[in-house]
Amino acid sequence: STRLIMCFLRDLSPESALKTLEEALPYRDWITAVGLDSAEVGNPPSKFVKVFEKALDEGFLTVAHAGEEGPAEYIWEAVSLLKVSRIDHGNHAMDDERLLKELAERRIPLTLCPLSNLKLGVIKRMEDYPLKKMMDRGIIVTVNSDDPAYFGGYINENYLAVRRALNLSASDIYRLAENSFKASFMDETAKNDALEKLRRYMAEYVSSRGL
Repeated sequence: STRLIMCFLRDLSPESALKTLEEALPYRDWITAVGLDSAEVGNPPSKFVKVFEKALDEGFLTVAHAGEEGPAEYIWEAVSLLKVSRIDHGNHAMDDERLLKELAERRIPLTLCPLSNLKLGVIKRMEDYPLKKMMDRGIIVTVNSDDPAYFGGYINENYLAVRRALNLSASDIYRLAENSFKASFMDETAKNDALEKLRRYMAEYVSSRGL
């Protein structure tokens, strides 16, 4: 199944975003959430507060790219001002101890994109990727492909990249897969069905290897 997130381009004006939102309202049944993407630096989430307030009033979930190229403060703004359900990327959360605790306590997921971050120079080496450190801090992180055609890998390639570079265990990979369903916008019945299938698969994997 597919759920659509309609993103506003943050390098354009808030007025442009509001116009886009208003034009999308007749198609609200096709759109689950609204998001914020494009050039992050110099375009903080606070620029779009009124647009996101209207989106929330109209019943949309909200997400935002924050803390990939921009500072940890952008993540704070996305959480506190835009009331997001998820943060896209969020690498720079590692720069703010209080923010890490907030994300963990409030169970706000981060959708990490390893190969994309490497290609764009957000990290220099995959071995430096903060995914495992975030997991160890109790943050819900997921592995995502971003734009596969541009960044050299679909979801499996991204899993393999972090598995090899960070020496992740089978239980780490299971947790990441589990997180992806928990952080999704699937309805609860579909989400629980998917999680149960994942649990059965993991049980078979463990049994077949005598672990």
